[in-house]
Amino acid sequence: MAFMRSHVEGLLRTPGPISGSGEWERLPPRRLINYLLSFLFHREAWVKWRAVTALGRVVNRMAEESVEAARNFMRRLMWSLNDESGGIGWGSAETMGEVMAVNETLAREYHCILLSYVQESGNPLENALLERGVLWGIGRLAEARPELVEGCGFHLLPYLESRDPILRGHALWALSFLNAPIPGRFLDALTEDETEIELYEGGELHLIQIRELAGRCFVERGVGRGPLQGTGSA
Repeated sequence: MAFMRSHVEGLLRTPGPISGSGEWERLPPRRLINYLLSFLFHREAWVKWRAVTALGRVVNRMAEESVEAARNFMRRLMWSLNDESGGIGWGSAETMGEVMAVNETLAREYHCILLSYVQESGNPLENALLERGVLWGIGRLAEARPELVEGCGFHLLPYLESRDPILRGHALWALSFLNAPIPGRFLDALTEDETEIELYEGGELHLIQIRELAGRCFVERGVGRGPLQGTGSA
């Protein structure tokens, strides 16, 4: 068991995409998943985010073999975000978003659950650290399948006024993939906000200022567009 965990950590730390052929494809999905879940708690952000990416690919492979097994995994993530679970679902919302970005079947079945975490009439988590993950997960889903997120743009707006810069940044990132209007009252504060956050995109951690993310959203008619331009790589 210790050897396998060390082996998986080595794979996560190896540069390059977590997809295609190679060792990731040779290891059975059901065997990999529990080890990968443990890395969602890793103290190094790079390792944690690589685990999120890996879980998206591994669960997609699992769904190809048994969609019901993949559904059970999604239910496991949902349960970890439930107060009654007795745990704290660090990384669960991010993983939900990544899995749904990769697998269309699971996206169409579970996107409403992820979106419900930012809706007052849904299942708000009321935990800023978990909400960071929810907003990133929504952004990742919006990047891959914007049609499933389009109606959620309104529910992301309150996060633009959050005192937490990561919530502001993740909300802006998600909105940049949507044609959701953003009220002009947010313009001055966000486009002048030089606070820097780490944002995981395209398999890399980027350092980016809030004002740069705002620049992607505040274009003609207040809709999002354009590629991410970071200030550096972490």
